[in-house]
Order: sequence, then C-alpha cells, then structure tokens
Amino acid sequence: MLRKAAALALAFLLIVMVIAAAGCDKQEEGVDGEENAVDARDIPVSLRYDGVKRTYLLHLPPAYNGEDELPVLFVFHGGSGEGEGMARLTHMSEVADERGFIAVYPDGLNRNWNDGRPEVNPGVDDVGFISALIDELEREYHIDARRVYSTGISNGGMFSLRLACELPDKIAAVAPVAALMGEALSQTCSPQRPVPVMFVMGTDDPLVPWEGGKVGTARLDRGRVLSAADSVSFWVAADGCSETPVVTFLPDAAPGDGTRIRRETYAGGRNGSEVVMLVVEGGGHTWPGGEQYARELVIGATNRDIDAGEVIWEFCKGFQIDIP
Repeated sequence: MLRKAAALALAFLLIVMVIAAAGCDKQEEGVDGEENAVDARDIPVSLRYDGVKRTYLLHLPPAYNGEDELPVLFVFHGGSGEGEGMARLTHMSEVADERGFIAVYPDGLNRNWNDGRPEVNPGVDDVGFISALIDELEREYHIDARRVYSTGISNGGMFSLRLACELPDKIAAVAPVAALMGEALSQTCSPQRPVPVMFVMGTDDPLVPWEGGKVGTARLDRGRVLSAADSVSFWVAADGCSETPVVTFLPDAAPGDGTRIRRETYAGGRNGSEVVMLVVEGGGHTWPGGEQYARELVIGATNRDIDAGEVIWEFCKGFQIDIP
C-alpha cells in the first residue's frame, strides 16, 4: 500500500512537471494587447482585473474579418498548465481555423483555476475575470455574444462547470474533459437557465476518479468530485432532460489504443438543452486525439478514435443564449 501511494504521488508530480513545461516557452507578451507573436493570428493579450494583470492567448481564424461576428470558445488549461500549452495539447486553433470561431486560452493565477473546490485557488475571482474578459472581447473584437462556449481539461474542465453554474447569462454551453462536478460546487450551483453540458471522461482516469471521491493522490489533497453518474444526473435534473439516455457507440477507428467511446445522450431539456456523456472506456486523464503529454503508465491511455476539439465544437455550436 505504501509503495502504491508513493507511486501515485510520483505520478502526479510528473504530470505537474510535464504540464508546466508544456507552457514554459511562452513568447514575450506585448503591452496590453500589442501583438508580438510569430503567427499574426495568435495574439498574447493582458487584462487588468481586480488589481491584477491577467493574461490570455487569443487565436483569430482566417474567417475573422473585423466585420462578421464570430462565436468564441474558451479553452482552459489544467492545474499547473498555461494557455499556450493548452493550445498545443488540444490543437483547438486548427479546429477554429476550419470551423470559423475564435479560440481563447486564458492563463490561471498560480497556474490554477478557482473551480469551486476549496482546496484550489481559494479567494481568486476567476469567474469575475472571465466575465470581464467576455465584456472586453465584445468591445475589442466582433464576437457573437450569444455563442460563447467553454471547455477545458481537469481543473479547467471543472472551472467550465463552475462557469455554467455562475455565468449562464454569458456561457451558452460547456464541455469539460477529464473532469467531473466538484462536490462543493454541486451544493451551491443553481443556474438561472438550462446550460447544455457534454462530459468527455475516461473510465480509467488515475487522477479524477470515475466513481467519484478524492482528486489527485494520497499525499496531495485536491478536493472531491461527484461520480460520473452523479455528475450527469445533476445536470440532467438542472436542465430538465430525459433521465433515460440514448446510447450509441462511436466507430472504433483506432482499435490499437485500448479504448472505445460510448455516447450517452440525455435529450429533451428545457430550451432545447441536452446533457451528453462521452464515456471513454479504458481512457485516462487525457484529451482524446491530443498529445500524450506524459507516459501512459502515469496518465492513462489517450483515445485516438476522435479529435475531442472537433466533437466539442460540434456539440457546442448548436446552442446559443437568447439576448434581448
């Protein structure tokens, strides 16, 4: 048992080091929005909020012409990550270029997001920061404020769920990856409108347990989450969806990866909302179709049947907020 605990602690440390390293080659940032990137469509920007300089990477697709309003997808990094590292992990900018939306990769303070777990970035008003950031994007760029979406992995995915709880007037739909509903958040979350949610979750995730409970390792307390079943049930009830899902299996396009995806769709929610669980059978703490950012022994298997970015966009794009 001691050896297992030590191995898990070492695994989590390795994950932290790898994710942190993924974002360490961030280019020097311009002053409050000045462009200073190799690709003119990748713009490092800063915003002062609550007396603190906050940063994010803005990706404008070729479809952006300064006239037509484009939808926005926030992509939140996991604990110890950075926005640029998340862009590399997910390849979401390539999806944005093909599908014509703006991708935004914010940076969390202390490389974490206050996702509602008391153990993670307590006291940081990240929800207020993202609300202010959406307002700034409306002022500075031509965005479709009815179609602003959020995704993220791990801590970033849990933060997306918090945004669904607390910014339902600005976030049209969310799609957390390798993330479940925090126990503490579930006790306070009461969205004022139904928010469509799609979970992408591996059954063999070594850090965010499918069956719920403690996140992280025996030596590092990262709070607790509901089980996958209870996380889905929470949003099914909140959105008023059917409690009986339509179950299908996605084509096993990469049988050698040791995983398979089962899609459970809970339809019929209020205002056309729905809840989807993409069950990555055998999947780990990973982004399907993304980089294997650490050894499989450490983070589990990465599904290669789908590009999670493509699937997330296909889900999100069908929903919008009714703005007077």
